[in-house]
Amino acid sequence: MKKATLLLNMGGANNYEDIDVFLWNMFNDKNILTIKSKFLRSMIARFIIFSRSGGSRKNLELLGGKSPLIGNTKKLLKKLNRKERVEAVMRYTAPFSDEVLKKLKYDGVEKLVLFPMYPQYSTTTTLSSFEDIYEKIAELQWADLSVCTVKPYYNDSKFLEIIVNSIKRAVSEPKEYNLIFSAHSLPQKIIDRGDPYLQQVETQVQLLSKMLQSFKSIHLAFQSKLGPVKWLEPSLDKKLEEFKDEKVVIYPISFTIDNVETDFELNIEYREEAEKIGITDYIVIKAPNDNEEFVKFIQSQIRTISE
Repeated sequence: MKKATLLLNMGGANNYEDIDVFLWNMFNDKNILTIKSKFLRSMIARFIIFSRSGGSRKNLELLGGKSPLIGNTKKLLKKLNRKERVEAVMRYTAPFSDEVLKKLKYDGVEKLVLFPMYPQYSTTTTLSSFEDIYEKIAELQWADLSVCTVKPYYNDSKFLEIIVNSIKRAVSEPKEYNLIFSAHSLPQKIIDRGDPYLQQVETQVQLLSKMLQSFKSIHLAFQSKLGPVKWLEPSLDKKLEEFKDEKVVIYPISFTIDNVETDFELNIEYREEAEKIGITDYIVIKAPNDNEEFVKFIQSQIRTISE
């Protein structure tokens, strides 16, 4: 049976024009803006593009004109394709699902493995990506395709070891540092409707804390909130205020590939805030990216689910 794997992620701007594409597609996603009216969603999306695209362009300029997600994903794919056929599908920017799925169907693929690049399950990420794939498969009338999905791996012991090893390599004197796991925030109302994301993030932090007891302290905070609604707390900027004259290390717990939210928000924007607060040392640890341990983990997950 001819098999292929899709790595599912939100996407990132390949160029400045992609900023508007990303924002338009994201805020027209019913799982992101949980508004029944398509017309109202589109109006809000237009307003967000108008208000944010200029600032997003400036942020992207600091990263060389494109999201680091693109290059990091290509490096990962190159390593994975040494043994498997693996493609990337982005939710809001190219490569889109319809393009990739058409190619796989033409190539005679009979089994598809969906690997979310989100460790924790959320309606805003995992479900949105799954729905997109299944909708496109239906449009292609690909009835004989077998599809299986990799379950959330936030609590997988091998995945946790990858994170722990990465943190230990980056911090030689952990007892001097306060470790903060930074997670992408969500509106509280999404969690209140039953989204398991917060519970899974908190469980993951609890498991990692048991494996990293040598740190001065360990915390969870949330980044990337947008708009006037109530978001998950504590926010990372407020959490950083607790550590004046201390050392802090940040790990991006909800990301497996570095992107604008890690390389710009965490490593530039929040670093400036840390300096203003008086934090004496501020370290941001890289996401797994194309780390060989992570490559092997993905390959293991693919093999397990395909058996």
